[in-house]
Amino acid sequence: MGLLEGKKALVFGLANERSIAWGITQAFKREGAELGLSYAGEVLKHRVLPLAEQVGATFVEPCDVSNDDDIQNIAQKAAAHFGEVDILVHSIAYANREDLMGTYYNTTRAGFHLAMDVSVYSFVALARAFQPILRPGGALICLSYYGAEKVAPNYNVMGVAKAALEASTRYLAYDFGPQKVRVNAISAGPIRTLSAAGVTGFKDMYRHFAEIAPLHENVTAEDVGNAAVFLCSDLSSHITGEVLYVDSGYNIMGAPDLHRKE
Repeated sequence: MGLLEGKKALVFGLANERSIAWGITQAFKREGAELGLSYAGEVLKHRVLPLAEQVGATFVEPCDVSNDDDIQNIAQKAAAHFGEVDILVHSIAYANREDLMGTYYNTTRAGFHLAMDVSVYSFVALARAFQPILRPGGALICLSYYGAEKVAPNYNVMGVAKAALEASTRYLAYDFGPQKVRVNAISAGPIRTLSAAGVTGFKDMYRHFAEIAPLHENVTAEDVGNAAVFLCSDLSSHITGEVLYVDSGYNIMGAPDLHRKE
């Protein structure tokens, strides 16, 4: 019997087979969850539908998370399809490409608002829309990155957005506590996804990551999927408001050891 047997899970932010959301979806399927998937518009539909078929997801809907009507609409559709929901995964982030290079102080007002709206407020808006149909014992999770806590060159406005997302996680955990619904974040190491491709210098960051991290290994979407299973299963029944690092220990390092030999 899987760790998520009998649970109904919605995953927002699936883009393709390299998405972190796909790693989570596959892990949820393996552990017995009934799945629903959401993607960001028609341009991704042809990529997402075959993936949905692979995991037997019969609820597959587009959702513009910057539009409150879209969010309310998908929540109503989910209620009609599932009745109640146990798990909601927010794997969504976006910023203008020009705001992910150069200096942070050159972020435009419009670019700042866009990054905050799509990457942060959407988690709050989804939580609000789904609150009436979340079952006690359920879980909400979002995806963060270490750039929320320390400076990652060129991550810029997205680092600030991730910091706001982690703070939102704590406040939502407090709000949902009486409903016995847990809210946590996963801070993953760099993974080669569609979103990561927009960050200037990502390839160099990815290459050096394994050299610095204590385990000397990069992380994968599958690693994040396994962590998500834990946070959404009864094994973590009293864990809420936390940021779980899945980064081979990178976040514990203050500086690289340039003289260490294996």
